[in-house]
Amino acid sequence: QLQLVESGGGLVQPGGSLRLSCVVSGGELDYYDIGWFRQAPGKEREAVSFTGRGGQINYADSVKGRFTIDRDNVKNTVYLQLSSLKPEDTGVYYCAGRGVEATYVPWSRRESFRSWGQGTQVTVSS
Repeated sequence: QLQLVESGGGLVQPGGSLRLSCVVSGGELDYYDIGWFRQAPGKEREAVSFTGRGGQINYADSVKGRFTIDRDNVKNTVYLQLSSLKPEDTGVYYCAGRGVEATYVPWSRRESFRSWGQGTQVTVSS
C-alpha cells in the first residue's frame, strides 16, 4: 500500500511562494503517477498538477506559469513549487498516487488515484 505525506504548507501573502513536498513510501516512485489536488472550503477537490512515471507533466489552466511540479525518484519525493500565489489558491493541498492500471485515464480524474496523503494547508492572505 502506497503511503504519501505532504508538507510545506503555510500562510503566505499574495505574490509569495511556497514549496510543497510529497514523500512517498511503500513503493518505488518510478512506478507511480503522482497528482496534486486542492480543496477550498465548500468546494470540490480539484486537480492542480500531475507528474507521470513516463515523464508526462500537466497543470490546471488556473496555475499554468505559476506552479512547477518535479519529482526526485531517488528521494521518492514529488515537489510542487507555488509562485505568484493568489488568495484563490487557498486550500488544503493533497498529493495522490496511482499505478499502471490507470495509464489511460485522464490525469485530472481524482477517482483514478487510490492512495492519498493527509493534506497540507495553504493560506494566501494579506
